[in-house]
Amino acid sequence: MSKSDKVRVIENQWITMSDGCRLAAKIWLPEESKEHPVPAIFEYIPYRKRDSTAMRDSQIHGFFAENGYACVRVDIRGSGDSEGVLRDEYLQQELHDGKEVLSWIGSQPWCTGNIGMIGISWGGFNSLQIAALQPTQLKAIITVCSSDDRYADDIHYMGGCLLTDKLSWASTMFAYNSCPPDPEIVREKWKDMWLDRLEGSGLWIKKWLKHQRRNHYWKHASVCEDYSAIQIPVYTVGGWADGYSNTVFKLIQNLKSPVKGLVGPWEHKYPHMGELGHGMDFLGECLRWWDKWLKNIETGIMDEPRIKIWMQDSVSPLKRESPGRWVTEDAWPSTRVEDNEFPICLYGLYKHKDNGEAGKMPMKIQSPLSVGLFGGKWCSYNHFMDLPWDQRQEDGGALIFETPPLEKRTELLGRPEVILELSSNKPQAMVAVRLSDIAEDGRGTRVTYGLLNLTHRDSHEHPEELEPNKKYLVNVPMNYLAQSFPAGHRIRLSISTSYWPLAWPSPEVVRLTIYPDNSKLILPVRDTNQDEFEVIPFDCPPPLKGISSRILEPEKRDWTVSHNLKDSCVQVNVINDEPVVYLKGIDLAMKREVQESYSHFSNKVNSVRGEVVSKRSFTRMGRELSAITRTVLTSTMSQFKIVATLDAYDGEVRIFSKSWDESIPRDMM
Repeated sequence: MSKSDKVRVIENQWITMSDGCRLAAKIWLPEESKEHPVPAIFEYIPYRKRDSTAMRDSQIHGFFAENGYACVRVDIRGSGDSEGVLRDEYLQQELHDGKEVLSWIGSQPWCTGNIGMIGISWGGFNSLQIAALQPTQLKAIITVCSSDDRYADDIHYMGGCLLTDKLSWASTMFAYNSCPPDPEIVREKWKDMWLDRLEGSGLWIKKWLKHQRRNHYWKHASVCEDYSAIQIPVYTVGGWADGYSNTVFKLIQNLKSPVKGLVGPWEHKYPHMGELGHGMDFLGECLRWWDKWLKNIETGIMDEPRIKIWMQDSVSPLKRESPGRWVTEDAWPSTRVEDNEFPICLYGLYKHKDNGEAGKMPMKIQSPLSVGLFGGKWCSYNHFMDLPWDQRQEDGGALIFETPPLEKRTELLGRPEVILELSSNKPQAMVAVRLSDIAEDGRGTRVTYGLLNLTHRDSHEHPEELEPNKKYLVNVPMNYLAQSFPAGHRIRLSISTSYWPLAWPSPEVVRLTIYPDNSKLILPVRDTNQDEFEVIPFDCPPPLKGISSRILEPEKRDWTVSHNLKDSCVQVNVINDEPVVYLKGIDLAMKREVQESYSHFSNKVNSVRGEVVSKRSFTRMGRELSAITRTVLTSTMSQFKIVATLDAYDGEVRIFSKSWDESIPRDMM
C-alpha cells in the first residue's frame, strides 16, 4: 500500500463556533490516527478550499498526512463554504474563530493535542496573530511571506506612501468575497449565503483609505506591538522577489522564542512552488520543523545557523534568473556586517574623497511621473513581467549618484539607508530612493528601494506638513537585501520625487533640494573573509500527488507600457488571466480574469488613475455562476475618489448589482 493510500480525506467537515456559525474544513487523516492520535497542522485562509486552492492544498496537506500528521484546512468565516460574511482582514472575530478551531482540533480523538499552523500571506499573518494570543494547543508555526506590521510593512503603505498594490489587493478580495459557496456543500441555502456576501462584505478599499495614519486600526493584529506575546517556536520564510522579505529579519531580531529564518529567491509563493529557480524541498524542511516541535523528534534543525539566506549574484534585469549561493548567519544583526557610509555629492558616492566646495552644491530634482513605469509591482506573484526592468529607463528623471568601479567583489546583507538633508517647495512631498547594480555595459538592475512620505518623516502616527524651503534631515530605509556586486560594477543611488504607478504621487508636483553636507548612503557590507558555515544544499522538491485536474484554456499574461504622443496619455496595462482549470473530482471548471490599468495625462498628478476589473466564474454541468467587480481610484489635491461596481450572475441572469461613488479626504497622503 502506498503512502497516499494510507490517508483518509474528509471533503467537508463542519466546525461549529460558539455563536452557532459553521466553518467549513477539509481534513486529511493518516490511517494510523484511527488507533494512535497524531499531531495536527492547521491552515486558515479565505481562498476557497473547495476550488481555488484545492490543488495546492491536496499536495501540501496530502504530503504532511502521508508523513504522520492530521491536516485541517479551514475557510475563514464568510469565505469559501463557511457561513457568515467576511467584512475585512484579520478581524478579532477571525482570530477568535481560529482559537476555537484549534480547541476543536485538539479535542478530536485522532489528535494528540499538539498543533502547528502554517500559511502563506494571509495564512502567514494569522499564524503570527493567533500565536500571539497564546492558545494552549498551538505549539509551533511556519509563517511564509507575511508581516509583523500591518501599516509599515504590508501591501497598504510603505514609508507612509500609498501603494497602488492596495488597489490591486482590494480588488482581489472584492472578487473573492463576491463568489458563491459550492451548492454541493451548503445545499439549498447556497443562494441566500451568496446574496448575503454580495450585500454585506463591503468595499474594503474604502475602509483602508479611511485610515491613512498608523492608528489603532493598523496596530490591531500587528505583532510588532508586542513581540513578547509570541512564546512558541516560529519558522519565518520570505523571498527576495516578494514584498514581505523584511519580516524574516525583524522576527529573528525581536522574538525571544525559538526562531528560524529562511530567505530565498522566490516570489509570493511557497518556496517549492516558486518559478524563479532554485526550487527546494520546502515541505521536507517543514517536516523537520514539525517533527521537532510537534513530535519531539530531534531532526538537527535547531543545531543549524539561525537564518539561511540566498545571496544573489549580479544578473541582467532582462534575464529572469536568480543565480547565487546560500549563506548563513547565527544571529541578526550579524557581527559579519558593518555599515559603510558613502557621502552624497555632486560627483557621486566617494567614500574617502574630499569633494571640495563644488561637490557640496545643492541639487534640485522634480521628477516626471514616468519614473516608476518600469519599477514592477510591490509584490511579485509569479510572473517575470511584474519585476523591475532596466533602470536606465527610469533614471532620466532622478538624481543619480554612483560609486567608482568596485575594486573587488562586494556583498551587501541587511537594510541600506539613505540620510538626506533636504527641503521641499511644497508642504507635502514624497521621496523615492533606489539602489542599483550597474554593469560595465551600463545596464542597471534594481536590487532594493525605499519610499518616504515626508510628512511622515518623524512619525507614521502623527504626520506633520513641511515648511516650504526649510531644511530637514530625514532617514529613508530601504528593503532588506542580500546582493553581491562583481569587481568593476558600480553601485548607484537614484533619488526621485515620484515612483508611479508603484506608489501614489503627492497631491502637487514637488521640487526637492538635496544638500550634500549631511546627506549619505549607508550600506550594510558583509565581510566575506571570515570562514563560512558550509550550507548543505536543499534537496529538490519531490513529486507531489494532488487531485485530478486538467487545463481547459491556457493562461493569458501581458504587461505593456505606452505613451500616446497625441494626447500625452501614459498607461501601464496588465492582463493577468489564470488558466481555466477543470477539477474532475467535483466536476467544476473555474476561471479568473483580471485587467489592471494605471495612467496619467500630461504629467499631471491630479490625472493619475488606477482601474482593476476582475471576473471569477464557476461552471458545473453547463451552469455558470460568476461575479464581475470593477474598482477605479483617482484623486484630487484634497480627496481620493473611488468608483466601484459589483455584478453577479446565475447563468445570463444578473441576480445582484451594486455601485459605489465615494470620496475620502487625503490626510497628508
